[in-house]
Amino acid sequence: MIARLFVAAALLHLTASALAAQGGQSTPPAVRWSGYIQARETYQDEIGLTGSINRARLSAAGSVAGEVSWRVQGEFRTGSPGRSASVSLQDAYIRWTKQSLGVQVGQFKTPFTREFITSLAEVETADRAFVVDTLAPKRDIGVMADYAVGGLATFTAGIFNGDGQNVTANADSSVLGVARATYRIVPYLALGANVAAYFGDSTRYGVDVNFETPYGVLRAEFIGQSFDVGGDDDDGWYVLAASPVTPWLQPMVKYEQFERGAVAAIPLEAWTFGANVRPWGRSTRITLEYVARTTGDPGVTRGLGLAQFQVIF
Repeated sequence: MIARLFVAAALLHLTASALAAQGGQSTPPAVRWSGYIQARETYQDEIGLTGSINRARLSAAGSVAGEVSWRVQGEFRTGSPGRSASVSLQDAYIRWTKQSLGVQVGQFKTPFTREFITSLAEVETADRAFVVDTLAPKRDIGVMADYAVGGLATFTAGIFNGDGQNVTANADSSVLGVARATYRIVPYLALGANVAAYFGDSTRYGVDVNFETPYGVLRAEFIGQSFDVGGDDDDGWYVLAASPVTPWLQPMVKYEQFERGAVAAIPLEAWTFGANVRPWGRSTRITLEYVARTTGDPGVTRGLGLAQFQVIF
């Protein structure tokens, strides 16, 4: 499967070159390659030491006209017991831009929660907050428009199938509507709000604040979910603080809570303490963390140690 992806990418590049030659262009459209790899080791009581490839992604992007661009991203997945390695399509979209207006169609991230739309390679912690992983609609297939106002505010809205990543048929005939707005109050302080409506089922909502300076980051998000018929609300939040004490060392701490609305639901809270080390510049990162997760009431706490090496190319 991995070989097939590289063959397909090569054919795409050759096809673009051939089309450019037929159109009389002396230089074919450039294809920009990028991606990142995350290799991880974790240690947990009663489980021991476990090695894994957390992410291995390869992206190709380019433009076919002054206002039309495209992007394709795949994720290489290691095999689990009884299963072979595979490749999963992450992004595949076409985008048109005209000054402050952009429209894109295909499969991509839905514009919901700041932490999710930020690449995991740029998130300070090795993993996203539990509430983000649980309630964010993530990737889907649809159409989206965004508009920027003078670098101060951005408005984004889209309509999606609502069935998730790589599902090409809308099985239940309902759709997912997602909208997000951000406003930069001062150069270092930005507020955001988003809503996602699974029409006829449930609505997810959230707000976030981000204070980011060269001396540190303070960020918080709240996300909730309410059901149209029956069911109790789910909600959670997190707050993160990080500060570079040297150009290559960034200590950080994160606290998070999440709770289902059901009566028998088990609440979760977690503390993450760690640091990001960049001994060779921005293209590499070593993340060292200790995560203490408490579940239930009065609560059972389990600790996990994590070391992750990341390279962006």
